[in-house]
Amino acid sequence: MEGLLSQRDGVQAGITGVQVNYYFICKTKLWLFSHNTQMEQESDVVAMGKVIHENSYARNKKEIRIGPISIDFIKKGDEILLHEIKKSKKMEQSHIYQLLYYLYYLKSRGIRARGLINYPNLRRTKEVELTKEKEEVLREVLEDIKSIVLKKRAPLPEKKIYCRKCSYFEFCWVK
Repeated sequence: MEGLLSQRDGVQAGITGVQVNYYFICKTKLWLFSHNTQMEQESDVVAMGKVIHENSYARNKKEIRIGPISIDFIKKGDEILLHEIKKSKKMEQSHIYQLLYYLYYLKSRGIRARGLINYPNLRRTKEVELTKEKEEVLREVLEDIKSIVLKKRAPLPEKKIYCRKCSYFEFCWVK
């Protein structure tokens, strides 16, 4: 467990963008994923997302890894633009906070950037800005993620409308 979260600050603790994303979707999924119970490879929904990711924005170098974060792609010009590619807007809050975490992580290392969430299937883009208010929320989220991950047991699952499409559905609900 110490290896998962060994530092005080969430940014230094190795928290990934996926963990921030899962925090807003399901705390059980967050805990399972953080404890190497990863079932995404079995999911058709995840496979569809990977196809969209691989076939969109083909001219850009993808999966830019910086410490614990992995940015879909970056464009540099007068400013640095981080891009996240998502399949749909159904989990938009989790997408926004994942990208906010990337902006926060880079800011903590002296790099200013802006963020865009790309929904190629919808032909839409959403701009994400790291404000002081969102930074404060994000700090609380990172602290909460640390406390969830450090628990000995996964939080009990809560039935949500999207559980049936989750790659952890059988783990949580099939007996």
